[in-house]
Amino acid sequence: MERYLIESPHPIEKCDQAIHDLHAAGYLHQFEWGCKDNDHTGWAIVEAENLEHARQIVPWYLRDKARIVRLVKFEVADEEHHKTE
Repeated sequence: MERYLIESPHPIEKCDQAIHDLHAAGYLHQFEWGCKDNDHTGWAIVEAENLEHARQIVPWYLRDKARIVRLVKFEVADEEHHKTE
């Protein structure tokens, strides 16, 4: 399994629907929200088989604006390898 950061913005009028749909899908507890600070975005770090599986977590009507990033951890020994990529 890979780890992915999901950043999913939504319009203010979709707040309740996004929360409801993520709850129904079983992912609400993985998201944190900026809505109370007028940043209508949800963020989550999830484990998924691949990028497309991570994208499927986002409700269909928000997927086109979502940003999904695969996360990796580097060790000090990896520093030189990372510079050559």
